Amino acid sequence: MASLKETRFSILELAPIRNDKTVQFSLHHALELAQHAEKLGYERLWLAEHHNMDGIASSATAVLLGHIAANTQSIRLGSGGVMLPNHAPLVVAEQFGTLATLYPNRIELGLGRAPGTDQLTMRALRRGRQETEDQFPQDVLEILQYFKDPEPNQKIVATPGHGTHVPVWLLGSSLFSAQLAARLGLPYSFASHFAPRMLSQAVQLYRENFQPSEYLEQPYVSMGVPTVVAKTDAEAQHLATSAYQRVLGLMRGQSLKLKPPVESMDHIWTPAERISVNNFYALGQIGSPETVKAGLQDLLEHVDVDEFIFTCDIYDTEKRLENFSLLMDIKNS
Repeated sequence: MASLKETRFSILELAPIRNDKTVQFSLHHALELAQHAEKLGYERLWLAEHHNMDGIASSATAVLLGHIAANTQSIRLGSGGVMLPNHAPLVVAEQFGTLATLYPNRIELGLGRAPGTDQLTMRALRRGRQETEDQFPQDVLEILQYFKDPEPNQKIVATPGHGTHVPVWLLGSSLFSAQLAARLGLPYSFASHFAPRMLSQAVQLYRENFQPSEYLEQPYVSMGVPTVVAKTDAEAQHLATSAYQRVLGLMRGQSLKLKPPVESMDHIWTPAERISVNNFYALGQIGSPETVKAGLQDLLEHVDVDEFIFTCDIYDTEKRLENFSLLMDIKNS
């Protein structure tokens, strides 16, 4: 079992939009968070691709990554992930190849096989492309080839992109991508920040079936962990009500904009909805540094992961930055 000091800490950013602020505010805060994470020593910051969601500003993932890369120095940046069914593999390779050319050894590409949106928006993104999730493995192989040095007489070459060898991760919330990542010898990240149910099974499947490759000699796996860390348990529980309201909005098909914390959720959710939100946040670490440290150590005892990648839906931006400061204090304590 790894210790917290040995476990790498990273951040998954969805550029949440507050109900009283503009999208521009959220994008500026995403950069502020990246700069903060870099100073604290976080391993990487990833942006997640979502579309047609009023509370998430990271839809143009590669564009926002370019802005953040230009205004940071060393932190690794990537997608967590690009939803591959929405894109032609060549375009993804050119975008991330461009980023990797401009910012060498800092750019990563995490790939997901879900569209990350609703059916209507999915059709708007694809513009008639008859692509299915079944094509995902072939698309991953195509992207991997684009990042290599071109073969003789290769008809299609990603420029920029070829020869950049951008590290590719596979992301998933089920067993499919765990199996594919193991077979291709790629690093794997499980989306337990919103779908924790199959975490242990997916990690075990990945590790047991991992085949060393030109990309990776040993299996490497990260897991998403929702966090709300504050100086006391009571403050953290209060701040977490913003996150609970956001998940409730997702379940009800309502706005995902971050709302201020409330004194009690009892008048907002039904008993059934409370259970559903708690299941969503089953692995969430909410509390004081002492409480969260114990919770993270417990996770490491039960799941064999190399890295935690943290999410955070705190309304107040200063408290949100403090969340990640306190997490790194936990790691270093």
